[in-house]
Amino acid sequence: MSSHEAVTDAAPTDTSDKRRWIALAIVMTAAFMDLVDATIVNIAIPSIERDLGASFGAIQWITAGYALAFAAGLITGGRLGDIYGRKRLFLLGTAGFTVASALCGFAANPEMLVASRLLQGTAAAMMVPQVLSIIHVTFPAHERGKVFGMFGAIIGLGAVSGPLLGALLTQWNIAGLEWRPIFLINLPVGIAGLILGRKFISESKAPKALRLDIVGMLLVTAALLMLIYPLTRGRELDWPMWGHAMMVGSLFVFGAFVAYERFKTRKDGSPLVELPLFKVKSFAAGIAVQLTFGIVLGIFFLVWTMYMQIGLGWTPLKAGVTGVPFSIAVSTAAGLSVQKLVPRFGRKVLQAGALTMIAGILLYSFVAGRYGSGIEPWQMIAPLVVMGLGMGLIVAPLTDAVLSEVPREHAGSASGLINTTGQMGNALGLGLVSVVFFGVIDDRNLAQVPTEVSAAFTDAFQNSLGWAAVVLAGIFLVMFALPAKPKQHLEGGGEHGDEDGDDAPDAVGKEPVLTH
Repeated sequence: MSSHEAVTDAAPTDTSDKRRWIALAIVMTAAFMDLVDATIVNIAIPSIERDLGASFGAIQWITAGYALAFAAGLITGGRLGDIYGRKRLFLLGTAGFTVASALCGFAANPEMLVASRLLQGTAAAMMVPQVLSIIHVTFPAHERGKVFGMFGAIIGLGAVSGPLLGALLTQWNIAGLEWRPIFLINLPVGIAGLILGRKFISESKAPKALRLDIVGMLLVTAALLMLIYPLTRGRELDWPMWGHAMMVGSLFVFGAFVAYERFKTRKDGSPLVELPLFKVKSFAAGIAVQLTFGIVLGIFFLVWTMYMQIGLGWTPLKAGVTGVPFSIAVSTAAGLSVQKLVPRFGRKVLQAGALTMIAGILLYSFVAGRYGSGIEPWQMIAPLVVMGLGMGLIVAPLTDAVLSEVPREHAGSASGLINTTGQMGNALGLGLVSVVFFGVIDDRNLAQVPTEVSAAFTDAFQNSLGWAAVVLAGIFLVMFALPAKPKQHLEGGGEHGDEDGDDAPDAVGKEPVLTH
């Protein structure tokens, strides 16, 4: 089949076409690039802070800006692919991601880096939703199980390799560029993806694509910005009145978003968010779990990096290697939970994951306080493994648990909303770092004495862990509203597939929450 022929979702590429495996490698590489880019940045944050003289608020936006732009554009990016062609949007997103990576790598100041990260997140929102849809229309049903298994392995590899790759690239200081290679490495990969993708990926569109909801996207983005921007800037500006006004105003904008979505449903049946989904108790509870779990992850990963590299003075490589047992534990528990545990024990697996994470967090807080500035990586292994096992028990089966009571015709919209909510929670958690972490450091009136800095960062880290444990306890209780055992397991879900009647899989539905 010519790469320029548009196909419907009901007509996968002929199995005699060997080029489909090259197309698979291209889209998987793009997914890997996006995943690594999201996890690689945290480990380089202290180096960025030193090199650019970035404030803590700017540091938060370097990470939160990407998550916010990615979340805001996910569903719209999927629908653009349905309407104008998945190959076209994939290539456009890849080109934008590559250009944004170059701008990040050559950023001259914190403001340019933040703006470039926003652009990068927007481009990822166009690129990533096309990946599984392209796989779906490229491979016949009997091959998809194997292909999705390969995709899951790539996701796991990205989760493990991202922080370590970031540590190595930063530590090596290639050509004196310090942290910049973590972004510049995307350039050859992106260019190769564009050249090969244009030749080997087949075009496809949804037979009945929903219309765009640009107003809905703008309203929800404005509401999030009005909430997150004052959180990240308020501490540095001594919490001005306009910041409080913006946060209160975000509630009214969110209300306007809900009202518009109801209007959009009546007008053409193409809202950004299917509000009737929230009448399904398990789905509403699952969205609450996804949002709050995203907050926990947003807080933890940033403060963990700051604690190790600034508080303890560790090198990026030492910090990156310290995180390897955690990543391995997540991947191991994720595989076990889906294949062995959830079919037998249902939601108890997710609740056990929340309790296990709480145990790991409390153990980590104890260890950090006991050993202080003299703590070594091997002393962190036990709490990190316990935390990782708990996280793995949650992230892998959560999507299916949330979708299990959703009518199949709404599975696509529901799955897209789950992933969008997780990214929004991540952005919100990164914003809250100002309160739970930097707020503690501010109270210490530090002199630049290493032992004093270390003690302050340890206290701030313990405070952040305490808040994370409290939120996880709430997540544990909300999980009682999930079905005791999932009633269905979608082949891939669909952030924009099933709602179009094309049974296409969710473009990001099977990615772990920790990907961004």
